[in-house]
Amino acid sequence: MQDGLTILSPAGFLDAHTAPEFETAVEQEIEAGHRKLIVDCQGLTYISSAGLGVFMSFLEELRESGGDIKICGPSPKVLQVFEILGFPAIFDMLPDVAAAVKRYAECPVKGGE
Repeated sequence: MQDGLTILSPAGFLDAHTAPEFETAVEQEIEAGHRKLIVDCQGLTYISSAGLGVFMSFLEELRESGGDIKICGPSPKVLQVFEILGFPAIFDMLPDVAAAVKRYAECPVKGGE
């Protein structure tokens, strides 16, 4: 946790086998009252539709409660998957954790712009 923000760092593959674990981690943060999440994707080498679904499944709930999910640091390969599915239009996609922290300070919720 940094500045009231929760940083999650999935690594390796985020697919049908590992998405439930990531989903549980996000749920635990929300249940603990943490609404401002940063997902640091620097260690992520692959993401499937199951992994992408985790991001989508929590976004509305978080934004309705004044929170958000910022995505940062994806590799070009992972970023390409996000881009194909239009994630940059929905999520703040940032180069690194520092940029995500700064974005929360400037504008806490993308939907509120």
